[in-house]
Amino acid sequence: MNKAVLNPAPSPALADCQSQPDSRQLRIDKVGVKGLLYPIEVRDKQHETQDTVARMSLLVDLPKDFKGTHMSRFVEVLNAHGRLVHVENLPAMLHELQRKLHAQVAHIEMEFPYFMEKEAPVTRAKGLVDYQVKFDAATHGKEVTFTVTVTVPVTTLCPCSKAISAYGAHNQRGYVTLALRSIRPIWIEDMIALIEASASSEIYSLLKRPDEKFVTEKAYDNPVFVEDLVRNVAVRCNQHPDITWYKVEAENMESIHNHSAYACIEKPSA
Repeated sequence: MNKAVLNPAPSPALADCQSQPDSRQLRIDKVGVKGLLYPIEVRDKQHETQDTVARMSLLVDLPKDFKGTHMSRFVEVLNAHGRLVHVENLPAMLHELQRKLHAQVAHIEMEFPYFMEKEAPVTRAKGLVDYQVKFDAATHGKEVTFTVTVTVPVTTLCPCSKAISAYGAHNQRGYVTLALRSIRPIWIEDMIALIEASASSEIYSLLKRPDEKFVTEKAYDNPVFVEDLVRNVAVRCNQHPDITWYKVEAENMESIHNHSAYACIEKPSA
């Protein structure tokens, strides 16, 4: 047998293009991988934990002297922590990203559907409602920040329409997005309840006729502009002892206009 086959010549070293210098001398704020689907475990107030699937982004800063980052290392860090990602191991993952990619700043973003079982207000019929949730964990040096964002569909009824109409009032579905940082963890369910209490009515997946009557009349008795909606949420956030920063946005999908109504309030960071 040919000895060259038994003892193949060593392969030449592969070029490391990412580590080459870059003459443009421009720092990149965020570089990495986005849109990576991965199973995660989330704390559930009623059932302890809930398994779901998140769309992940893993990002770092890139110094001005380097041409590129090593994309494979992001996935290596993610896979090294097992098949399920949860909040408790995010700080370790962030610091590992910093170390492996020689970065000062690292980000992990996770967007996922979160499900709650809700009872209809009169018949108590049960159904699942889904909410969009986002975790954004970041580290700057050794400091770690964690932001939770939840988007909640609600019903809003127009106060002006009710005031000027001989009968009826237009209502629509609205979406409230609340992002916050806090001293201690706040349940996703409590964030959702805070938002729903600020609207004309909350929504449900299953309503029988007595429930529909109840929801319709509740909304009529609690009209809110989009401005009222964000102010109501902001007041409740200001009263919460653990919330240190928040941003609340509301968008009403107007039923009598070909546009949406929008409002936003942000509390400055301390």
